[in-house]
Amino acid sequence: MMTEQEFWDILHDAPNPKPVFFRLYYDELGTPVTYTMEDLPGNYIEIDAATFALSPVNVRVRNNQLVEIVTVRSQKLVPGQSGNKCHPGDVSIIVTTDNSTLWKKKVYES
Repeated sequence: MMTEQEFWDILHDAPNPKPVFFRLYYDELGTPVTYTMEDLPGNYIEIDAATFALSPVNVRVRNNQLVEIVTVRSQKLVPGQSGNKCHPGDVSIIVTTDNSTLWKKKVYES
């Protein structure tokens, strides 16, 4: 069994832990390449633990700052060569007949 003094001696002699750092490596355009805690070659910025946990891909590095890219997404049903067969007069009715219109979902981003 260990005495209290032996415990404190062992604890005192233990090496100091290495500092923890979170890095975002990015390419020359500022696009994220990898989120890591390793020391790798290349361009990087240090980030906080919350950003590291999320690891967002909709960001860019500009002037050594992390900038979020805001995208607007909208969706719309459009007629097409593929998709779901719907009644010619009502897109909300799915049909299996040949007298139908094919509709597909188109996503717009900006």
